[in-house]
Amino acid sequence: MFTHLSVTTGLPRHDTARSLRPSRSSSTTSSGIPDLADSPRTALDVQVTGGTVRGVRDGSIVAWRGIPYAAPPVGPLRFRAPQSVIPWCGVRDASRHRDVASQIPRNSLRSKIARQLASEDCLTINVLAPTVGRRTRLSLPVMVFIHGGGYSIGSAQDFPQQGPSFVRTGRVVYVNFNYRLGALGYLDFSGYSTPERPIENNLGLRDQLAALEWVRSNIRSFGGNPNNVTVFGESAGGNAALTLMATPAARGLFARVIAQSPPPGAAYAPELTRGWAEEVVNELRAITPDAVGETSDAAQLLIEADAGQLMLAALAVQVRTPDAQPGTFCLAPVVDGDLLPEHPVDAFRRGHTHHVPLIIGTNYREGSAFGRRVDILPQSPQRIQALFERAPEGTHDAMRAAYPGLPTKHAASDFGGDFAFWFPSVTVGGLHSRVAPVHFYRFDLAPRLMHVVGLGATHGIELFALFNDLDTLFARSVTAFGGRKPFISAGERMRRHWLHFACTGVVEASWPNYTEQDRQTLIFDEVDRVECDPRGEQRQVWQEFWPTL
Repeated sequence: MFTHLSVTTGLPRHDTARSLRPSRSSSTTSSGIPDLADSPRTALDVQVTGGTVRGVRDGSIVAWRGIPYAAPPVGPLRFRAPQSVIPWCGVRDASRHRDVASQIPRNSLRSKIARQLASEDCLTINVLAPTVGRRTRLSLPVMVFIHGGGYSIGSAQDFPQQGPSFVRTGRVVYVNFNYRLGALGYLDFSGYSTPERPIENNLGLRDQLAALEWVRSNIRSFGGNPNNVTVFGESAGGNAALTLMATPAARGLFARVIAQSPPPGAAYAPELTRGWAEEVVNELRAITPDAVGETSDAAQLLIEADAGQLMLAALAVQVRTPDAQPGTFCLAPVVDGDLLPEHPVDAFRRGHTHHVPLIIGTNYREGSAFGRRVDILPQSPQRIQALFERAPEGTHDAMRAAYPGLPTKHAASDFGGDFAFWFPSVTVGGLHSRVAPVHFYRFDLAPRLMHVVGLGATHGIELFALFNDLDTLFARSVTAFGGRKPFISAGERMRRHWLHFACTGVVEASWPNYTEQDRQTLIFDEVDRVECDPRGEQRQVWQEFWPTL
């Protein structure tokens, strides 16, 4: 339920699996020796865990890309927690991105990159720093972005301007990274683990922890302060940020969090996640009829399957899950009682999260694009009815009154978006305000064409403004009919708020704290404003309708 506006749907062609097989970068020799092994050292060389990397200068920015933060999770390391970086000799070329995580290739309007190489060897991290920071050895605040994409697609290469838009201010060091997705990162196959071949769960979450541990160990070499790290993410990345707040192993790895349009409820018990894993194994057998077919050999099938076959099997389950179990999404963290001891929302309710300052918020019409491009929210009459059957009967009339016309299209899209994003986010914001400062926002602004086509400020739209990534075909198209300047201006203000928070640990004085008593919310619009408990009546209806959140 947490994927970007630009994701297309539909089953891929059968040749997709072939395109996802692991590939070796052309800049690395067959023995794995980096390109620059024999090159003399330069001012752009940095010593990190594993060896030396050489960056590239781009105006006022120095970039180091494609740095390993863990060993490649391939062969015997598939379905295992990330392992230590494999050291290299000489100088490793860090001038460009490396392979993104294995995923089903889909047309994306988020990125200028026409084609990205995908493989299981994807655990790499990127660092951007201002040149002034390198010259003066400043200890700058660090911003670490976790990309979204429903834990099934996406990469650190999405929104090419995401890092430069922050780093060119000279105020921060910017980091982003790839982590395992889909069947390789977010399905719980641990039920098939054996002593001979262990299989672990929450692999994408473990990758995120490994990346943050790498930042703690190495960021000083890039001019960053490991004790002043802000983690932020959008959609699945926002879910990841909140989940890290509820993960004991993440303690001390960040000082504050920004969660943009997160789906906080997306974490599930092993009873559910292992059922989805079993479905994927059955799909995998159908895709590979000549492979191992016995239940006792499911682990071998998982280990030996092509990455593309795994992704296709997971996609089949992903597509049918919203109808089979409305309100859920099969690619999500598992509440395993170990790495993730309790559901993140429960951890917020009990005060068991890391007590760090939090910015959290959503867009005005989160669900408006999902029924058109990604059919995973509870927006169909059947899915909505299933949720009503689980809610207290005395709340049904009030909920229908809150969304007039339900389950017609407009009302259904808002109901689904509010169920997945808005209501759980205001719930988490209120709960966390009991133990730490919270600031809530809502992004209302959208170019004129977005309103004409009935989408408005939908899921993911704020990223184009925040990252000043307005030269993509999508961004140029939707701003061609008006609203470009106000949209750019809103992005500048949002970026200013994010930077102030990352650099000082507090927000600007004009943005009041969010509490359960007044719920003061900053509304990003043509002219920003603060509202007290916006849509409060709907919030109260949801609290009665869905009290178990």
